[in-house]
Amino acid sequence: MCGIFGWALDERRRESRDTLMRLTNMMSHRGPDGSGFWLGTTPDERFQIGLGHRRLSIIDIAGGVQPMASADGRLLVTYNGEIYNYLELRDELQAMGHQFQTRSDTEVLIEAFRAWDTAAFSRLRGMFAFAIYDSATGRMVLGRDPFGKKPLFLANHGGALVFASEIPPLIAFPGADRAFNYDALGHYMLNRFVPGPLTFFTAVTKLQPGHFAVWEGGRLEAKRYFSPPLARVPAPDIHSLDHASELLSATFDESVRIRMQSDVPYGAFLSGGIDSSAVVATMSRHTSNPVRTFSVGFEEAQYSELAHARLVAEHFATDHNELVVTPGGFMDHWPLAVEHRGAPVSEPADIPILMLSRMARDSVKMVLTGEGSDEFMGGYPKHRADHLVAAYHRLMPSFLHSAVIAPLIQALPYSMRRLKVLAAAANERNHEDRMRVWFGAIPAARLPEFLARKVGHRPPDRYPFSLESRSDLRRILFFDQTSWLPDNLLERGDRMMMAGSIEGRMPFMDTELAALTARFADDLLIGGKGGKTVLRAAMAKVLPAQILERKKVGFQVPFGDWIRGSHSDQFLDLLTGPGSTVAKLCKAATLQRVISEHMNHRQNHQSLLWSFANLEMFIRAFRPTGI
Repeated sequence: MCGIFGWALDERRRESRDTLMRLTNMMSHRGPDGSGFWLGTTPDERFQIGLGHRRLSIIDIAGGVQPMASADGRLLVTYNGEIYNYLELRDELQAMGHQFQTRSDTEVLIEAFRAWDTAAFSRLRGMFAFAIYDSATGRMVLGRDPFGKKPLFLANHGGALVFASEIPPLIAFPGADRAFNYDALGHYMLNRFVPGPLTFFTAVTKLQPGHFAVWEGGRLEAKRYFSPPLARVPAPDIHSLDHASELLSATFDESVRIRMQSDVPYGAFLSGGIDSSAVVATMSRHTSNPVRTFSVGFEEAQYSELAHARLVAEHFATDHNELVVTPGGFMDHWPLAVEHRGAPVSEPADIPILMLSRMARDSVKMVLTGEGSDEFMGGYPKHRADHLVAAYHRLMPSFLHSAVIAPLIQALPYSMRRLKVLAAAANERNHEDRMRVWFGAIPAARLPEFLARKVGHRPPDRYPFSLESRSDLRRILFFDQTSWLPDNLLERGDRMMMAGSIEGRMPFMDTELAALTARFADDLLIGGKGGKTVLRAAMAKVLPAQILERKKVGFQVPFGDWIRGSHSDQFLDLLTGPGSTVAKLCKAATLQRVISEHMNHRQNHQSLLWSFANLEMFIRAFRPTGI
């Protein structure tokens, strides 16, 4: 796992090697084990090419130095990620006559590109972002993995193409455009994250998951090479729970096994839920040594899952480590999380993950995690509720819901949060708006109520809403896999773990596993208590009953309680203090009402207030222009 940086500059914008080194080294946390730089020009000498790399050594520690050149020196690559099927690809390429000088997956990427050009990318089973430069043709290809586990940001600074694993080096580039992107503001308030390709800087975009982009002669063109299996499987063809659980067990076992390839110590993040517990259980089958496990919790017992994580750790005799997050520790790490995210932090859970990563790096360089299980196998309450909303729409006229039902539910106490979310979703008859309401901050119709200026809110990329299916579940899973995951949870996982200089691998997000789960009938996913019916069946003889039968809790942080206590002044300064930009972006009366309702326990506005507070912290940290 690493940090990559680079550029393609026309003759007016050429920069020094010192600039290349300085901007690359802004990501030293992503690669504390080494660095490398390459600077050259295209064959016609019209453009300067720069490639930078920071390395976190996991595989082939001695031989995987980057930027790496092919044996003949023609191809150069700077690469972030892991290709889990690189040994199989290496064998295939050797049979074709390709020769290798190292044991690294980086060299396999180079030779795969030499053999198959951009068609190679769909053969890669892993997580990655890279830039491959062909010094003979002056062509550079940028790529990102199928589900967007690894980031790649692009900036256009007046004829200069600059790319990086994180945003800070891009806006530190000489003459960078730092203009605030108001189009992102409405999307952020709807989603609690900024959907790709947008960022909060107008000049910076995300290369979308499953895409590659070809730069040649000053022009950049992006193309999709991967569509999630849900888009390619017209209808489920697996209806037997026994058959499905048998297939899942075998595929998941392989997915975990290949992610345990490492030349350095590794472990697992363990929450005590079924997902991370399944990962730890499977890892234990493939090693004779105790799995190192790491768990995070809180002093407030109603929010902490440490007891459940401890149960799993004891069951599988792991080398277990725990971190208890205090309000003070959380507040101290919050600004650091925003700086590493390069954006407002979407959820309070980001900060404990950052803290846990910094603790874990003392003993491991890589961990396996449980991300993706809910989004591929129907683990959220919304997956079971969305089809009920569709039925409700057929029975309840819109005007009657808005005039009678919605006000009644809005008046319910804040403790009935899930019912209020369900009501908000029931109020959205547009599929695009409803997908964003389930986990969002405020509905689209209420944006003018909060924001002092008009902002756009239609999706910048309609692909996450494009699945044509009669299954409400498959449509919402498709949105989760193409928007909620890459732009929120995976951004959190990458940025927070890399801030701690450790790599995170996610066996539930394997492309082969995704292809399998796309074939499962809906009732095999959400038919039982708590969802993920197939996973529970597959783990029935593996995990303790207490874990299998647990109701899904989610990783909840007692932030709403903390800001009512000793940290209220620090929090309120972000929203209403004399230096608050958010106070200018929002309508003052509405913001004051929301704060008052939350502080006085009349409503739970934690998600909305968190979104505003993080927006303010982001603005203070990065100082975008034009606000």
